[in-house]
Amino acid sequence: MSDMTRLRRSLLYMPGSNARALEKGRSLPADGLILDLEDAVAPDAKEHARVQVMAAIADGGYGAREILVRVNGLDTPWGAADIAAVAASAAAGVVLPKVESAAMVRTAEDRLVGSGASDDMRIWCMIETPRGVLQAGEIAGASPRLAGFIMGTNDLAKELRCQQTADRMPFMTSFGLCLLAARAHGLAIIDGVHPDIADEEGFKAVCRQGRALGFDGKSLIHPRTIAPANEIFAPSEAELKWARRIIDAYEAARAAHQAVIAVDGQLVEDLHVADARRLLAFADRIAATMQTE
Repeated sequence: MSDMTRLRRSLLYMPGSNARALEKGRSLPADGLILDLEDAVAPDAKEHARVQVMAAIADGGYGAREILVRVNGLDTPWGAADIAAVAASAAAGVVLPKVESAAMVRTAEDRLVGSGASDDMRIWCMIETPRGVLQAGEIAGASPRLAGFIMGTNDLAKELRCQQTADRMPFMTSFGLCLLAARAHGLAIIDGVHPDIADEEGFKAVCRQGRALGFDGKSLIHPRTIAPANEIFAPSEAELKWARRIIDAYEAARAAHQAVIAVDGQLVEDLHVADARRLLAFADRIAATMQTE
């Protein structure tokens, strides 16, 4: 499966120091898991968490879920060992925290390659500082191993000294710059976490906003948010019905050698047909995943 055809509606952070969480992840309906060695793990538990995460990955049982490992920064006492451990594992990729330059990506890549990482192991970049946002274009083109960006909105809010308002307007410039950089380089991009896990309606609202902005999915901090994220970041039945109508009209027009295609008075161009096909393919991938669970 290529990077851009994976389902990434929901990527759930799981603390690497919590064995029960790592076990529970095998049965959760998230599209992917981010096994965390960084923020979710206390300094005195870092070494133990690394061993535990690598053992969990080796044991398998995660099915089609994309397994990523968020490592500690290379400027910390644990970063180098984290990178080496992930390189030797069957994880799909490594998540680098607080990426601020292409050089940081290339350094991590060199460490991965030097530690024997497979050719298909991917790099994900957390964009969570003003410098990271401003360098997003440079970062996005840093390596062919790069799979995408994950927005780190909690740290970004701290650095910007902004409030996390319901409409998230303080983040819009950062979101726009990162979305542009990701799409210009063919990368996936995942929305940041919602800080209030008790705010169910607020969570759904920011998921709808994130999808409207162009994010591929949502990063999560609690299992109960998986279902709404999966639903909102998937095409609705109405969208799929419309997509089928567009494709049917397009194919009928081509068969009749018609140059202009309209559906309910709306002009249909090749770009609309391509997007319709993308939505239907996305729905097929979701259906296939549900059949294998």
